Amino acid sequence: MSSNLVACSSCRQRNRLPVVSSGSPQCGKCHDKLPWLVDATASEFDNVISTSSLPVLVDLWAPWCGPCKAIAPILTALSVERAGTLRVVKVNVDDAPGVSARLGVQGIPTMVLFDNGVEVGRQIGAQPADRLRSWIDSAISSAAK
Repeated sequence: MSSNLVACSSCRQRNRLPVVSSGSPQCGKCHDKLPWLVDATASEFDNVISTSSLPVLVDLWAPWCGPCKAIAPILTALSVERAGTLRVVKVNVDDAPGVSARLGVQGIPTMVLFDNGVEVGRQIGAQPADRLRSWIDSAISSAAK
């Protein structure tokens, strides 16, 4: 099982965050909620989605994609803003073509929102932060009904 290093927004302590896990991670030093922003491989993808107790925003991207690079800082900021309530998982489509094919991705960046392991929303193309927030909130509230 792989992990990523994530800096705590409060105390800047670096914490090892597993890619596949349930619950909401906390900083080992100050116990504040950590932003959950991780890279997932094709072999980890299904477990990431199925084990999460939080909604999961999957960013399907590629390193050569300009719009993907443009949206990356917005997703990082969202992971910090929504620490403890949202997981952001990045999947490189060049490294995991089976995941993107299975999800029917035809253009990138594509963001797919999962709640309780079920797709509840999809956004294609780079969007400003306020639109992404609104889309996430709308999709999650619609899924809860």
